[in-house]
Amino acid sequence: MLLGAFVGFATTYHTGSLWLGVIAACLAGIVAGLLMALMTVYIGVNQHVSGLGITLFCTGLSYYAFRVIFGTPSNPPQIQPFGQADILSNVPVLGQILNQYPLTYYAILLIPVVWWVLYRTNFGLKIRAVGENPEAADAAGINVYGVRTVALMIAGGFMGIGGAFLTLSTLGFFTFDLIAGRGWVCIALVIFANWNPIRVLWGSFIFAGVSALQLRLQLTGVNIPYELFLSLPYIATIVALTIANRNAAYPAALLKPYKRE
Repeated sequence: MLLGAFVGFATTYHTGSLWLGVIAACLAGIVAGLLMALMTVYIGVNQHVSGLGITLFCTGLSYYAFRVIFGTPSNPPQIQPFGQADILSNVPVLGQILNQYPLTYYAILLIPVVWWVLYRTNFGLKIRAVGENPEAADAAGINVYGVRTVALMIAGGFMGIGGAFLTLSTLGFFTFDLIAGRGWVCIALVIFANWNPIRVLWGSFIFAGVSALQLRLQLTGVNIPYELFLSLPYIATIVALTIANRNAAYPAALLKPYKRE
């Protein structure tokens, strides 16, 4: 996510095109997904170790590239980010809800698309098969390595765009610690949703709702350290994950490298 945020910002800063920034962020995420595939699918490295290693590598690479390209300016370089859509702005409450960024609408529209691909297409069946029983999938003629690699590329592309949303929509500039743990929250939301795209949407609403609530609470003037307010979304995520984890149905081959005999 951080790599996507930086690449998207840097591309837009030098080209002036926000959509080129989105595409570049997506490509950066795909490359990170390919690296993850190389480590876990083909070499068979422990997924926890390789995931942490790639996360640290992408983080350091993003910070280093920012220093090389932009130096250490006193004021961070900025771009003109996406504006919010002006839909039914004159309608009370509903107009405020619908006043969102373009990438937000695309993300919501992708939810049913991803659900349809996973549960109504042959490709989605292959993805679920290699996640549940790669040996049986391989015996049925499915290229386990190829499907897992493509899945990681798609996931990486989505995560890259997710990171770029922060720089290209909400902020308009790149800063260190921009992601603030949201990538780990995404993993928690997948577990909370039992790997179902529709449930991921509801879990996202919970996290986003608590995030918005803590911002409002800070404006009330309550004599409480603001760090406590900032921690509320993550506390809510932990509570929701703890409750959902009792009935979580993990893919049978989750975190297990596959070696063809």
